[in-house]
Amino acid sequence: MPKVALITGITGQDGSYLAELLLAKGYKVHGIVRRVALEDEAHRIWRIRHILDDIILHAASLESYASIFKIVQKIKPEEIYHLAAQSYVTYSFEDEFSTLNTNINGTHHMLSVAKELSNNLKFYFAGSSEMFGKVSQIPQDESTPFYPQSSYGISKTAGYYLTRNYREAYRLHASAGILFNHESPRRGFEFVTRKISFAVVRIKKGFQKKLKLGNMKSKRDWGHAQDYVKAMWTMVQQKTPGDYVVGTGIEHSVEDFAKKAFAHVGLNYKDYVVIDNNLIRPTEVDALLANYSKAKKILKWEPKVSFDNLVIGMVESDLEFITNYKHELK
Repeated sequence: MPKVALITGITGQDGSYLAELLLAKGYKVHGIVRRVALEDEAHRIWRIRHILDDIILHAASLESYASIFKIVQKIKPEEIYHLAAQSYVTYSFEDEFSTLNTNINGTHHMLSVAKELSNNLKFYFAGSSEMFGKVSQIPQDESTPFYPQSSYGISKTAGYYLTRNYREAYRLHASAGILFNHESPRRGFEFVTRKISFAVVRIKKGFQKKLKLGNMKSKRDWGHAQDYVKAMWTMVQQKTPGDYVVGTGIEHSVEDFAKKAFAHVGLNYKDYVVIDNNLIRPTEVDALLANYSKAKKILKWEPKVSFDNLVIGMVESDLEFITNYKHELK
């Protein structure tokens, strides 16, 4: 019998790559989605359209304990990957209430259901480097204190401690991945990396003249999402649950990303990028850099995709996207 896995956030970047990985390993894959996603497949589940015949989707809200309980009770998953969240940091400043409610209560509900229905069930929580926030040390590892600078970071920190508490108090096999920034051609358009790659090709094709950005000096540790979902799966396979920092150990600025992306299509970013102070966060996180030595030692995990190849891959994907849908972009 194949293993059964449940993914929340299966329509997102990480969820889609994780679903592909689990299918390749012979899993029976279930996913929780909002009902509106099933009613608007063209726009809301485009990342998993190619595997829809191979997975099973269930409509539910993470804010409804009863609906989650019913699904988990029915499908009896051996592994739960809780990836769903309001994950756009900038938006969390605009609507901190829904960010905190969705992310904290959603995680609490998933953990509680896992505890109540657990039969050697294994649980994964998607943490974030935004939990470190105003960092006290560089690079950051599993022992670095958290000092989140946004309601998103706060919500993820709460989720991390909830996960750890359920592991220690109820013996739940629950692990947390403290994932640093990870991108791909499937990244949402609201995130700065995809905003850059998409603007680059629009400018190259004549659909756009300028690109507005905020703090270009902000530094992040950027990797590829396809690499990171392998770390998630490997955590869950460990005999003993634990928490792991996942990153590349190399940092680049937003300016570095823009420079590389524009250069790939033969343009100089300085001719097109405009600094907009309205895009700078009220409390900025200046530098995040991972020390993933624990993951390397215990999980035998290392990132495969370089920064340069990540940027180039995103630009190339958006070039293809614009070629196919240019009539909609004018």
